[in-house]
Amino acid sequence: MTVDATDADAGQRLDRVLAAGAAGLSRSRIKALIEEGRVRCGARTIVDPSYRVKPGERYELAIPPARAAEPEAQALPLKVVYEDEHLIVIDKPAGLVVHPAPGNPDRTLVNALIAHCGTSLSGIGGVRRPGIVHRLDKDTSGLLVAAKSDAAHRALTEAFAKHDIDRVYRALVWGVPHPRSGTIEGAIGRHPVDRKRMAVRRSGGKPALTTYRAIRSFGTAAALVECRLATGRTHQIRVHLASIGHPVIGDPIYGTASRARRQKMSPKTRETVTEFGRQALHAARLGFRHPITGKSMAWDAPDPLDFGGLITILESV
Repeated sequence: MTVDATDADAGQRLDRVLAAGAAGLSRSRIKALIEEGRVRCGARTIVDPSYRVKPGERYELAIPPARAAEPEAQALPLKVVYEDEHLIVIDKPAGLVVHPAPGNPDRTLVNALIAHCGTSLSGIGGVRRPGIVHRLDKDTSGLLVAAKSDAAHRALTEAFAKHDIDRVYRALVWGVPHPRSGTIEGAIGRHPVDRKRMAVRRSGGKPALTTYRAIRSFGTAAALVECRLATGRTHQIRVHLASIGHPVIGDPIYGTASRARRQKMSPKTRETVTEFGRQALHAARLGFRHPITGKSMAWDAPDPLDFGGLITILESV
């Protein structure tokens, strides 16, 4: 790829000028390529991203093929709800980890996407891998988008940072919120004692805002709540609902129910509900403007079988 410097480019940083002329490549990616010695100006190789551009100079940028992904490609079942050359939207089942990490080195969504997408991944940061712009907890089901190119990854990351994404979750919670709809605003950070947990913090946390609406109640024992995220903090919905006294059913970290609430159910129902194998949280809707075309897009994911089955059980309360 070649870029010719104009009078308007005079004195600007080389990485900035090349990023403006290289569609689909981020400035950080351009900077890395310059530092790798992949930019030439005539007979010279330029390795300084801050090199000041001179009018009339021609820069030749050699873009190498995307490297193979470090995570192993593993063919796992995926429920794809949308896919094009720029992105892919998945209805993730509960139990599937999104990204390899200590304790879950493989058989993750990333491993599955690498196998599924194959050569259609054009490379995020020069590596042939999907661009994860948001995550769902292992035991949260529902919709998740991943980028397949640098340009899509950059645009989606910006949209999430600006909270320009429509995300709706369905949660089954202990008790019935009062009022039945409202806003929960509380900064979230690491728990001061248990560092594996998050908590609403008076200081040291990041701003977080969740709106909720109870759309169905099961006596006074439980409710089906719809939540919308204005921010995207770790465990945000789980922490916020627990902070107002209505933890998500089945949540192993934040979801303990009081004895009084459990006693409002029949013994059989109580046993089934308290033994539900995961947090009853489902990412039911995802909407955004397509990162390349600008078209408004949205998807809805029906309740998974276990979630729907839990609703059926609660109807007996």
